[in-house]
Amino acid sequence: MAVRLAAVCNRVSEAASRVGRDPSGVEILPVTKGHPAPLIREAAALGLGCIGENRVSEAEAKFGALEGKLDVEWCLIGRLQRNKARRAVRLFDSIESVDSMRLAQTLSRIALEETTEACPVLVQVNASGEATKAGFGPAEAVDAVLEICELPGLRVDGLMTMAPFGSDEHELRGVFVSTRGILEECGRQDPRFKGGTLSMGMSNDFEIAVEEGSTRVRLGSVLVGPRPAGRA
Repeated sequence: MAVRLAAVCNRVSEAASRVGRDPSGVEILPVTKGHPAPLIREAAALGLGCIGENRVSEAEAKFGALEGKLDVEWCLIGRLQRNKARRAVRLFDSIESVDSMRLAQTLSRIALEETTEACPVLVQVNASGEATKAGFGPAEAVDAVLEICELPGLRVDGLMTMAPFGSDEHELRGVFVSTRGILEECGRQDPRFKGGTLSMGMSNDFEIAVEEGSTRVRLGSVLVGPRPAGRA
């Protein structure tokens, strides 16, 4: 992973430089879904301060195997079912995939019951309008984000989106630009909104995402390697 991390950091730096950005403003989030628990220990040893897991049950098993979270933040990046929301709040340091008002309301209630601090979340935007993707469409996203900001127990740190896999560069940029615009519009409509995180870009498109303003890239195969055979 050390070799892959160096290559990824170089690519992030080059992408940021092309648009005059400071590469230190881009966080690298390793996606450890489907990988064994010791890989998280390796990520921590390399100085990666966070990891992304897609499933609550898989993360719980790894947490047990590692006997704790180590010195990393655990982010839930996969779709969260409301019946697993309490387990997610208890385990994860942040939840990236708030894709509906019902889920936001459930997390708000549970966070008030389970924690003394606000639960950090990102609101998922379906900027491409794909029927197979969850999240708020561009037309409703600003109102939804600002409404979620009013829910007690939650702290909206920004937005997350996923571009269609296999899209051409023009379409990718459109998705990322749209999501950045929604974030900026939230701040214009309500100056109290301070969410600055844009979680955009994965292994196949992260350089374009960085050029379009991403502050966090979620990297699986390009950073942690292919998932072991037999793991979904």
